[in-house]
Parts: sequence; structure tokens; C-alpha cells
Amino acid sequence: MQLDLIDVFATGPLTGNPLAVVRGAETMSDGEMLALTRWLGYSETTFLLSPDDPAADYRLRIFYPSGELPFAGHPTLGSCHAWLEAGGIPKRDGAIVQQCGAGLIEISAQGGMLHFKAPPLLRKGPLDEGATVEAARLLGISLADIIEAVHADNGPGWVLLRLRDAAALRAATIAAKPDGRADIGLFTVSEAGSPADFEVRAFFTKPDGALVEDPVTGSLNAAIAQYVFANGLATGAYRASQGHAVGADGLVYCRQEADGSIWIGGMVRSVASSALLHRPI
Repeated sequence: MQLDLIDVFATGPLTGNPLAVVRGAETMSDGEMLALTRWLGYSETTFLLSPDDPAADYRLRIFYPSGELPFAGHPTLGSCHAWLEAGGIPKRDGAIVQQCGAGLIEISAQGGMLHFKAPPLLRKGPLDEGATVEAARLLGISLADIIEAVHADNGPGWVLLRLRDAAALRAATIAAKPDGRADIGLFTVSEAGSPADFEVRAFFTKPDGALVEDPVTGSLNAAIAQYVFANGLATGAYRASQGHAVGADGLVYCRQEADGSIWIGGMVRSVASSALLHRPI
């Protein structure tokens, strides 16, 4: 087994969201995968396996410190990068197909970046008043600063708060420990002069129940893009920045094709490659 460290949605060295990718993980148990994920301490660690769907190029299992996810965005792009760097050859020209818990995810290489096709939302629609109040309480957000609150579940169970302005987004702070799991995304229009059109922040719970902030989040940005394009807040393409509150400088490229499909992309860089992973873990 070999371990790669990947930087996803980066704008320069060590500016994106770190990811650990284990290649050749067929002999690892679920418990070993989870234990390694928790020990490494990243938001996710992935495990590359041979596909059992003939349409897929590889199979991916995605773990975060509390368990396994059917889909996540930055792990999808980072794992694809690691697979390609290790000599992976797609079955189809111009497309890589990843098999994961959410099904088959299409990935493309374009303009020096990798992009994944956003999977359909598992749940959408307005957040009820109680859930909105609770999300606002956890992040110290005034209800008056929330324009809309919706479900945006595409694997991780994101709830999404659209905020009034960048000042409200930046003022959000972890104010309380949730009662159970919480996956909360925030976004708003960027201030004039910003390199991005929207600003994003993402928060999730660790195994001990504490709420933490994620540097740059592909799955959340995919859900936000579906909301943005559906509500006419952007057309064609836009860029979203994320991570400044935790020392990152991520940039996510979002576009909608003529067929309505939505693609999420960014720069992906190798930090370390082919480290030998010893057993037992």
C-alpha cells in the first residue's frame, strides 16, 4: 500500500484542502481505514480500490473522522489526481469515471484543472424554522443576516445558509457544540474587487461532537452551485473562494453546461507521493 498527500483547490503551495490517498487498499478493513483517517487528522482520507462496475476506472471509499461518506468533492478530485499520477489510464478518452457510494461520478481534466460532475441532491428545499434557528445559534449568526436557509444534501447532509453580505459571513464563529452531527454551509456574494464571485465557509462535526471549519469543500460548493444556478444568482460560470478563516486560500471553479449539468473544479497538486504504508496499521 502507498500513501499520497494531495492539496486540492489550491491557489499556490499548501493553500488548499489537504487529502491523504491510500492506493492498493484492498486488504484494509473498515476499522483500519477509519483508524488511519482519525490518526491522520484530515477532514477526509480516501482509499483507492479496483472497480467492480465495468463502467468505472477505479473505486473509491471516502472516510472522515466519524465514518464513511458516499461522496465528497475534494476527495474525489484529489483521489483522481493520485490515480492519474500513479499511471492510471481512463477507459474513455476525455473522461475519468469514479465509482463510490453515490454511484458513478464523472471527472474531466480541463485547463490544467480537474472537475467533477455534481451528483444530484439527495434532499433540497427550505429548512424548517427550528433547524434554521439551531444552525444560526451554533455559528453565532443573527437571523436577520440570513436571506434563505435550505437543505443541500448530496452525501454529506449539508444545510445551507445564504447570508446577507461578506461581513456577516466573516463574523460567523463556532459558538456552541451541536447535539449530534451538523454539516453547515454558509455563502454570500463577494465584495467588489474580490477574485471570486462568492465566498463560502463550511463547518462539520468531529467524532467528539465538536464543530470545526473545513478549509475548502467540493461537495458543499457543488450543492451551492446547484442553488446558485437554479435561482439565477449566476449564469454560465463563477468562482468561489473559501478557507481564509482557517489560513487556506482555496478557489473553486463552478460552471453549468448547456445540458444543465454542473461541474466543480480547481487546481490539484501533489505534496508527497508513494510513501510506503506499513502493516499492521
